Amino acid sequence: MDYTNLYNNPDGKVSKVGIIGATRGYGYTLLAQIPKVKNMELRVICSRHTDECMGVLKEIGYDENRIAVCQDKGQIEDAAEDAILIVGDYRLVMECGITAMVECTGNTAVSSDAALLALKKGINVYMVSKETDSVCGPVLNQVAAENGAVYALVNGDQPRNLLDLYSWAKLLGLEVVAAGKSSEYDFVWDRETGDFTYMDGNTPSEALPQMIDCWRYKGRETLEARKALLEKYLDVISADLCEMNLVSNITGLTPAGPFLSYPIVKPSELANVFIPEEDGGILKKTGVVDVFYNLRGTDEASFCGGEFIIVKCENKKMWDILKGKGHVMSHNDKYACIYYPYHYMGLETPASILLGDFMNIGTHPECRQVSVMAGVADRDLPKGTILCVQGHHHSIDGLTPQLLERSSATDAAPFYLLNGAELLKDVKAGEPVTLNDVDLSGLKTFELYKKGLEL
Repeated sequence: MDYTNLYNNPDGKVSKVGIIGATRGYGYTLLAQIPKVKNMELRVICSRHTDECMGVLKEIGYDENRIAVCQDKGQIEDAAEDAILIVGDYRLVMECGITAMVECTGNTAVSSDAALLALKKGINVYMVSKETDSVCGPVLNQVAAENGAVYALVNGDQPRNLLDLYSWAKLLGLEVVAAGKSSEYDFVWDRETGDFTYMDGNTPSEALPQMIDCWRYKGRETLEARKALLEKYLDVISADLCEMNLVSNITGLTPAGPFLSYPIVKPSELANVFIPEEDGGILKKTGVVDVFYNLRGTDEASFCGGEFIIVKCENKKMWDILKGKGHVMSHNDKYACIYYPYHYMGLETPASILLGDFMNIGTHPECRQVSVMAGVADRDLPKGTILCVQGHHHSIDGLTPQLLERSSATDAAPFYLLNGAELLKDVKAGEPVTLNDVDLSGLKTFELYKKGLEL
């Protein structure tokens, strides 16, 4: 869309932002961008470590004289109207006169409660915590609609970027065969030296001259050869499945498979891969979400964890013209790939906030629990095991995530409700953790999840 009118803002609106979970990662990138954005002000940030908040604000360049640490509602009321507030209790954020609450904690209990408190006060909510949306998204969208507020996923993270691309395609009448993203780290091969690098920043390079044998795509056999060669680098990543869970729940697209496909693919090959098997691709069904590992040379640009859709080419002459422009199309000219090779985290997020605050764009009351993210034991887990979400990818030790269509999820326990749960019985390797294996009673997020299933 054209953002000019939003930027010019003839009505003189101002978005006043509060951020929960603000000092690191996503929250930091948003804090760094807000001072550059016209029509937006930072009003309050919240973290259990208020000293860290102060340090981060000063590091970015916020005026220290405007910053006030508030312990209660009274101190908030006494603070200057243009003060930048720091609070340690997320419930105080909603008392600060904000129009927009951005939730970045990744903690399902905190973020769902904060979202409900804000929405019921008519404060717009911008959800970065994808773990929360995967289990509470349907309910939170519904509550927003009921209270005349906006609940939105945010640009800068893959789900919203992909939803924007998908909705653009639907607006234009394109049939979407598949939608997805690349996983976070690239597979990079140096054709001159034969060295291969997995770009996670931790894994050393290795000599892999035999990559030349499967460097050029010739069909599904190329994918199998790459998989065999790079098998030790392959994994099912919790964050990837969670992000596709969010897209599935809004679009109605279903998972390509329980563990998604993860082919090792160059962007130029996507239109040959994410298409039906009968056309030479890997899909057993269409209308799916999926993920790939990006393969590139050292002199080629990264896909940057970006997003793609595969669409049908229905008018041959039209698509012949577009093919001549260099667009990515399948060998049989029946499919095209359209993609955004980026997700810029908090740098992009102000666009979502302004669209929500100024134009009420964001809420999806049609959101339903189309797919459920669950977990399969990757080893025998004894009774009494405490499950814990941890690490950069928010994984659970001992579990491999899977993304299931709701109709086949039966009694699978939602992955991100298992944090801190204790197994009530042994779970054998290869078995999913079910609602009978843990006690989620009394967990507010579980109640919200069940309400979502009723919609």
